[in-house]
Amino acid sequence: PEAWSGNPLMDEGRKAFYEYHAALMEPWDGPAAMAFTDGLQIGATLDRNGLRPARYLVTDDGLVVMASEMGVLPIPEEKIVTKWRLQPGKMLLVDLEQGRIISDDEIKKELSNSHPYQEWLARTQIQLEDLKPVDTRPARWDVSMLDRQQAFGYTQEDLDLLLFPMAVTGQEAIGSMGTDTPVSPLSDKEKLLYTYFKQNFAQVTNPPIDPIREELVMSLVSFIGPRPNILDHEGSANKKRLETRQPILTSEDLEKIRWIGTIEDSFDTKTIDVTYDAAKGAEGMHAAIKRLCQRAEEAVSGRYNIIILSDRMVGPDRIPIPALLATAAVHHHLIRRGLRTSVGLVVETGEAREVHHFCCLAGYGAEAINPYLAFETLIASAAEFPSDVDGPT
Repeated sequence: PEAWSGNPLMDEGRKAFYEYHAALMEPWDGPAAMAFTDGLQIGATLDRNGLRPARYLVTDDGLVVMASEMGVLPIPEEKIVTKWRLQPGKMLLVDLEQGRIISDDEIKKELSNSHPYQEWLARTQIQLEDLKPVDTRPARWDVSMLDRQQAFGYTQEDLDLLLFPMAVTGQEAIGSMGTDTPVSPLSDKEKLLYTYFKQNFAQVTNPPIDPIREELVMSLVSFIGPRPNILDHEGSANKKRLETRQPILTSEDLEKIRWIGTIEDSFDTKTIDVTYDAAKGAEGMHAAIKRLCQRAEEAVSGRYNIIILSDRMVGPDRIPIPALLATAAVHHHLIRRGLRTSVGLVVETGEAREVHHFCCLAGYGAEAINPYLAFETLIASAAEFPSDVDGPT
């Protein structure tokens, strides 16, 4: 869809249309210019960033030509009535039955007025940030922070070069592009599972996008819980939606989700432990993952519609399944059982602390993540930060 959440000029009806459908289908960010037809209408739409060229012209005898550039067909200038470009997030529609061009505004006005989307949102939308705070859940009292950091593979470099600069500046730390360390499969050192994954990106002629200057087209809003049926408008209009402004949860926000069933009848949360008996060692992980998937399936069958995968019980007697492996296993198991859209997945982990870790977890099924140990580490180290840095609240 076009950029809507930060657009003060867009009418509220159209905003409600986009906001309602955001819970039904994730946006496709592009870059892309797409043409479509059903034989009676033919149209095109451009991604919200406007990163693909799409220009069109209309002649005095009703010919419409659209291409990446002007001049692809030899049309005399005096025959051209209109010449323009497809704008970011906009649509062009030619109706062959009516013999006219339908404007972007007309298309979206008709769609946004087709149902009472504002009324549906007011009835079903729950903002996580608006829920009453509850007491946070402590970690195991018998396991020190240092022991937990070591259990999750924290290093002094993680603290000094990644976490602390992020806490002080509010930005991801910048490092050099080169690295002389072996890739994870060839390394003699134990590496986190996230380091075995790299993010693909579209290497095309795009300008760089700055999430600060391009804030209008960026959004971190996430939806937690079961997904409405995109083919059942009336039924979806009665299902509650839990929305959060960003997918990284504080421990306070996570507790709101954990206990949401006590204040909201439409949601019920099940916390599943992803640690297992340390005496079983690495050989016991496969069986532990099978048990985890079975417990998740039983939770969904038992009418729970939010699952929290938690490794807070880590200790000398409990080994955590890597959070990425646990998340991916549950995610795909529920897909195979046809249950994935019936439940939301939240990950409570002491392992994740880098942006790449969060991206991997999101890519393998997590809808929100609580990196509790990273937060606890920063709070414990707050005295080392400059005096002008906001402390924990």
